[in-house]
Amino acid sequence: MDPNRKTAVAAATLLAVAAATAVAGCGSGTSDTGGPSPAGAGCPVVLQEAKAAVGRAARTVIPWNGPTTGPAAVPGKSLVYVAQTMTNPGVAGVANAVREAARTIGWTVRVIDGEGTPAGIQAALSQAVTLKPSGIVIGGFDPRLTSRQVARAEAAGIPLVGWHALSSPGPSASPRLFTNVTTKVEEVAKAAADWVIAGSDGHAGVVVFTDDSIPFAGTKSRLIEKRLAACPGVRVLARANIPIPDASRRTPQEVSSLLSRFGKDWTYSVAINDLYFDDAAPAFRAAGKPGTGPPFNIGAGDGDPSAFRRINSEQFQAATVPEPLAQQGWQIVDEFNRSFAARPASGYVAPVHIATAANSAGASSWDPQGYREAYEKIWHG
Repeated sequence: MDPNRKTAVAAATLLAVAAATAVAGCGSGTSDTGGPSPAGAGCPVVLQEAKAAVGRAARTVIPWNGPTTGPAAVPGKSLVYVAQTMTNPGVAGVANAVREAARTIGWTVRVIDGEGTPAGIQAALSQAVTLKPSGIVIGGFDPRLTSRQVARAEAAGIPLVGWHALSSPGPSASPRLFTNVTTKVEEVAKAAADWVIAGSDGHAGVVVFTDDSIPFAGTKSRLIEKRLAACPGVRVLARANIPIPDASRRTPQEVSSLLSRFGKDWTYSVAINDLYFDDAAPAFRAAGKPGTGPPFNIGAGDGDPSAFRRINSEQFQAATVPEPLAQQGWQIVDEFNRSFAARPASGYVAPVHIATAANSAGASSWDPQGYREAYEKIWHG
């Protein structure tokens, strides 16, 4: 099939599936934010906008629109990737991609796991500075929580590049980052919320799973709730605030409690990270919920392989707004190369995408085409 035709079919199928799934009408860390959707509440303008946006985000054939020029590879460099926690699939996926890209450009990489605690992250970053690498990656945590270590890195002349370190992409003066690599959080949040609005035809009871200990995640969940509020028939039933390191322990019990409290009123879920649905699945299964929903679940990041497996097998997750984790790992290496060559950051931000069983074709990640070849040409000519 022609690629453009295939994309159009996938997008149309996605919308058809979303329309078909429309339905009528927590312990510590969970807050009630509303009741079930009022009968007859509608949002025709917002609903039309949401359906159009979901169709655009479902496209799979997207030409590379990132950098095609830049400095040649600066030889002999070393990086340390400081991970918020390697149990976060997004953080781990980017770490693996940084390793892959570093091998291609000819650098070395060491990964240090902060294990998800403030003390662990501070110790990991302190160790990274002591190693005196050419550059340090801030992998999924707010550098303002490690201000002393960041100051030490700056004093030592070690550039920092973030991944999901701040809510906005690009360079940062305070805290000082050469650049922060991420999709635009407002676009990811809107895409996830629009998928709920479009799929429910503007009538849904939603639970939002978040981790407010991570400022990036807290911002994302608030933006999701704000967009959902644009449609009066879509109500946020509860906000489940569960730290990612505690997700495997706390999520099953939280889901059981939410099911008991809201019953059939709970028709959709949005999580700031796909891993919540991995941990929620046993509770849904025990309650006799079908893997296909309701509730229909979408992750607003990060699109790791386990999320794609759940989506493709229709097991308690219907969609994700994935980060292009591999592309972002390669971008991190390219940004460091620009720093080492005394050139400005690239300014590239990946476009938002929605993946479902209808358009993922059995893939295990969102891996847009063209970036590897583009970066290799920049580095090696």
